[in-house]
Amino acid sequence: MASTANAETFEFQAEINQLMSLIVNALYSTRDVALRELISNASDALDKLRYLSLSDKSVLAADEKMEIYIRADKEARTLEVRDTGIGMTKADLVSNLGTIARSGTKSFIEALQAGADVSLIGQFGVGFLSAFLLAERVTVRTKHNDDAGYIWESSAGGTFTIQPDPEPLARGTAVILHVKEDQTEYLEERRIKEIVNKHSSFIQYPILLYREVEKEVDDDADDADEGGDKMVTDEAAASSSAKGKEEGEGDVEEVEDDEDESGKKKDKKKKKKVKVPEWVQLNKTKALWLRKPEEITKEEYASFYKAITNDWEEHLAVKHFTIEGQIQFTGVLFCPRRAPFDLFEPRKKMNNIKLYVRRVFIMDNCEELIPEYLNFVKGVVDSEDLPLNISREMLQQNKILKVMRKNIVKKCMEMFNDIAENKEDFKTFYEQFSKNLKLGIHEDTTNRTKLADLLRYYSSKSPDEYTSLKEYVTRMKEGQKNIYYITGESKKAVENSPFLEKLRKRGLEVLFMVEPIDEYCVQQLREYDGKKLVSVTKEGLGLDAESEEEKKRLEEEKASFDKLLTVIKDILSDKVEKVVLSERLADSPCILVTGEFGWSANMERIMKAQALRDSSMSMYMTSKKIMEVNPSNPIVRELRDRVEADASDKTVKDLVNLMYDTALLSSGFSLDEPTTFANRIHRMIKLGLSIDEEEEEEGMGEAAANGGALDGQAADGSAAAEAVESTMEEVD
Repeated sequence: MASTANAETFEFQAEINQLMSLIVNALYSTRDVALRELISNASDALDKLRYLSLSDKSVLAADEKMEIYIRADKEARTLEVRDTGIGMTKADLVSNLGTIARSGTKSFIEALQAGADVSLIGQFGVGFLSAFLLAERVTVRTKHNDDAGYIWESSAGGTFTIQPDPEPLARGTAVILHVKEDQTEYLEERRIKEIVNKHSSFIQYPILLYREVEKEVDDDADDADEGGDKMVTDEAAASSSAKGKEEGEGDVEEVEDDEDESGKKKDKKKKKKVKVPEWVQLNKTKALWLRKPEEITKEEYASFYKAITNDWEEHLAVKHFTIEGQIQFTGVLFCPRRAPFDLFEPRKKMNNIKLYVRRVFIMDNCEELIPEYLNFVKGVVDSEDLPLNISREMLQQNKILKVMRKNIVKKCMEMFNDIAENKEDFKTFYEQFSKNLKLGIHEDTTNRTKLADLLRYYSSKSPDEYTSLKEYVTRMKEGQKNIYYITGESKKAVENSPFLEKLRKRGLEVLFMVEPIDEYCVQQLREYDGKKLVSVTKEGLGLDAESEEEKKRLEEEKASFDKLLTVIKDILSDKVEKVVLSERLADSPCILVTGEFGWSANMERIMKAQALRDSSMSMYMTSKKIMEVNPSNPIVRELRDRVEADASDKTVKDLVNLMYDTALLSSGFSLDEPTTFANRIHRMIKLGLSIDEEEEEEGMGEAAANGGALDGQAADGSAAAEAVESTMEEVD
């Protein structure tokens, strides 16, 4: 280091002096960005030099290499970032490192002719000041082709010094951080690699890290080059190592010389361990997204995907795109083969899109960049002109971000449609990410129609193969106006549901929606292709009579069942809102449906399962149940006859309650009083086993003592049993 006798002292501009403390302590969220900014500035300097070399090759005369070097010295507690870029003149040092208002990069851009192809990271002055996050003192050595070499130095106070460099660099800039005592972790090789891999792995110039490795050499080997800087990349180092092995150098075990002419063995060669310096390239992965898609192989995409995601499997699909117009950005989006185990964890990172600005990593947790339902999509987006704030860690809120989001979602839709062209791939995709698509229909009104095209369900006509809504519409019967669906706990639970009986007989297809999120999805997806989605478990099914004769018969039957419907309503009281004849039942005696705009039975089950639910909502959203009875069922006809004969028959009440409880179960509801229902079933079992009346009365007496007496039970306990037996005989 040169003497400071001839050093000139300059005052920082006022705003720097005032903002220095703020920048160091509050502007950046992590100290890692100091190394990122220094590497970015080095890339800037190389970009400038590369641009100038296009018209004047002589600018490379001093040093043709265009590289970035990082060297950490734990003993001296220094971290050096050096480049072979354009360097700075004395005037540049004063203006660039002493102010926020101006910068070499900014001035360079302004000086370029319109249309020049130059990618520059940002303003040198701002990024440089982040060095004081790690350093108590910063030294800058620089050499410009048009000026002598200079040394700039400051301790983040109100002044900085500039003096001539007695041993100037060939060309470029070296920023030397005199690291604070509590920041020595940034001198560790592991830590430097971690930061470079995260933020700067796609910088287009080689980033070389200095390190020393121990090797065994012969004791009499020439040590002249020990400690010298061997500027080699990983490939060169590996080549040198391989060559040494071929020549027998560096063998660990001791070797013996051949015997001489007298038969005496020569002495064994002695070995010693020495530290050999080498430079290792850190940024081997190229910015794949900047290449043309037609030039990239499937293997290259797979390798890149694994590099940015650490996934052990290859991707399922990829979308490589460039957007031009209002904003220009390039991206590569990947769809994984399987969903991560924490896909819907509330504390999970919102997205997996890595945002770069001119190949420098900015963030991967920008919530505004992609909607939550697409949080499984992984990839890279690189913008040339995305506005960042001064720390380059946060995006400025503006319309450009909205444009990026819109285009990213659009490209995701295109990627999903590409997957849909391959049946097997789409089956894999849908099994893993169907919940995300349905969540998108619930949240994303703009793309709801596109997402609806991707939905797949089992159905009554396709119980083993997924069918799309589009395929459903093409199979609809002539005159069919609605798309019918049923929600439930599982496919097995819904495919034999009594709700489907009349629909099956008429040849109408019903979609099976058996995921909890389907309930939320269909609340938003009211129609598809002009066809209304109708739940077969709710009122308003809208099945018209198939013929005039059937319509006339139904009208006649309705009149004959009026008295029974009134009696059933009186017995069940407020358990049901009303009792009506069913248009959807063919075999079952009765069923319970819900209101068109309230919760279905399945939705009620889902809401009751919420551990932290607000039960006050239940009183508003739980639908009143509507009991539909099947006029063609023998049990219902026998009940009608009994009511016509004696409307006050007490056994009817017990039979109606039994029918109501079984309808609860078959309709997907839970029992309000399971013990009472169990007692009724036990009575049926006793009847089937012909247990004598005394044992039955004794058993019923014990049940009554335990609070399990049945509603409307006859005094002697035998009348209801006789009624059940008589009814069962009629059914048979």
